Amino acid sequence: MLAVIEKGEGGIIARFERLLNHPVEKVWAAITENDKLEKWMSNLEIEELGKEGTIKFNMNDGSGSSFDIKIRDFQKHSVLEFEWGDGWVRFELSPQTDGCLLVLKESIPTLSAHTSKDLAGWHVCLEMLSTLLAGHYIDFPKGEWEKLHEKYIIVVNQIEE
Repeated sequence: MLAVIEKGEGGIIARFERLLNHPVEKVWAAITENDKLEKWMSNLEIEELGKEGTIKFNMNDGSGSSFDIKIRDFQKHSVLEFEWGDGWVRFELSPQTDGCLLVLKESIPTLSAHTSKDLAGWHVCLEMLSTLLAGHYIDFPKGEWEKLHEKYIIVVNQIEE
């Protein structure tokens, strides 16, 4: 399911929802423990977990380049929000009868040519996360990302109209 995009005064909010057949604690570990995080979002590395903590964004381009991202909001087993460019990304977890609901929101103040790429990236990363939680590992599926990128180009173009 593609992200739901809502326009607001501060730009747009992209919202991804995934109902996962795993307890909150397991999903939380996958988004906050580096040995798991690197398997579905290899650019991110938790440096200091907590409000005002730091996440390192590794460029993964062979240069060794990275930059720090500030954690804006943190509630253990529930909320992880951090800077993302000029906006932010927020993970929210809530227990459900058969597992948990993961909601990923991305605040995008200004649409750009990169917006559709970013949305397709988060979409694929969430699929990789789901696969990891099921006990499997997959490399970044570039072909799938390319298909999703084309779909998100259409979504972003509709927003701009």
